[in-house]
Amino acid sequence: MLRSSIKTKLPRVVILGRPNVGKSTLFNRLTKKRRAITDPTPGVTRDPVEAECTIMGRPIVLVDTGGLTLDKEELPRVISEKSLEALDSADVALLLLDAVQQTGEDEAFIERARKYQKKIILVVNKVDNEKREALVFEMYSLGFPEVIAISAEHGKNIDLLENAIITRIGNREQTHDEEGSHAESIRIAFLGKPNTGKSTLLNTLLEENRSIVSDVPGTTRDVIEGNIVYKNTRYTILDTAGIRRKKKVTESIEYYSVNRAIKSIDESDIVVLLIDALEGFTEQDKKIAHQVDKKGRGLIICLNKWDLTRQLPNQFRAMQDRIEFLFPYAATIPLFPISAKNGDGIEKIFTTAYRLFKELHKRVETSELNRALSTWMSRYHIPEKSKVKIKYMTQVGIHPVQFVVFVNSTKGFPQSYLQYLVNRLREDFNFHHVPIHIEVRPSNKQ
Repeated sequence: MLRSSIKTKLPRVVILGRPNVGKSTLFNRLTKKRRAITDPTPGVTRDPVEAECTIMGRPIVLVDTGGLTLDKEELPRVISEKSLEALDSADVALLLLDAVQQTGEDEAFIERARKYQKKIILVVNKVDNEKREALVFEMYSLGFPEVIAISAEHGKNIDLLENAIITRIGNREQTHDEEGSHAESIRIAFLGKPNTGKSTLLNTLLEENRSIVSDVPGTTRDVIEGNIVYKNTRYTILDTAGIRRKKKVTESIEYYSVNRAIKSIDESDIVVLLIDALEGFTEQDKKIAHQVDKKGRGLIICLNKWDLTRQLPNQFRAMQDRIEFLFPYAATIPLFPISAKNGDGIEKIFTTAYRLFKELHKRVETSELNRALSTWMSRYHIPEKSKVKIKYMTQVGIHPVQFVVFVNSTKGFPQSYLQYLVNRLREDFNFHHVPIHIEVRPSNKQ
């Protein structure tokens, strides 16, 4: 049975503030990683971005939130609401102000935050010279008991802030997973074009509104993580930005978002490519699938919004044939319909991902492999005119699955024979659904 998100009991430290005060820069500074996108454009961060990190030897969950604004438009309003929800669940909140400029938005949200005063540390950012240090004393008039001046960009006084955070946390519980440790952990990245339902799927799986869902293309910018337990296996889900064609990406922020989405392929075991079933498989989907194959990751294709399609006879088979026509490798890729909104078919993602994960980590002994190779070669000979002779074969990698074939000469090795070897590996050693990469090398053995 599918369980919702893992409830961590690590202390939660939430960073809040209006757009462009340096929240994401501080988040990256404290996590010591470039997890959140930083850009001078206000409102870059939209969904809360979480990361487990260690501060002064103490594990915590750090949360970067979207900018608090007074804008009444739907998307800015939802971003602000989610930021305040994060404040409500926080153990410690870092309310960030700009040392030079305070706005009406700052004042409005300082007032809204007063009921949380006991958990708030007022952090004055961009204090990187003596003139700005003098401005910090004015912040004590806001009535918060603790005010710390920092420069997130340059690392100034970050040690003081870390000490204040740990002091506030005190002796809170530090247990990680309420269900105990899990034998395996599998990372799954959701990829696809904008508006294919990636964020909706994450929210349905977690049974909470972790990612903002909107009809506005490009709503998701950072990579949003969530954890699921299914049949005693932990799955970390990465919700990524929608990937559009290069020529349609005009904003630098979207460029970084798309890069992060592509990078998530490297950071995952399995990629779920979400296709809008109403639109069908496109050239852009083919390019994403090719990148996953190139990186040697497991791939699952989900036809989302299947509940909205016309239920015609053989409809799924027709769509499957279309995908295999556009992307021949798709014949080996698990493909099935789902409804992210209704939850139909989503448990199959986990059973399939687990099977692919096992294939990615399968290792074949060299002796066993070469016995099979001898049989394969006797069934299908390399053309004599090529003058190529295979010496032996060995597996050199898992995740991605990699083999090397040693030959007397690489010149003239038939590409068709490589495909034959791939097919035999799939059938005889159960690498049915994952990419197999074979390199041909010259052998020094005579």
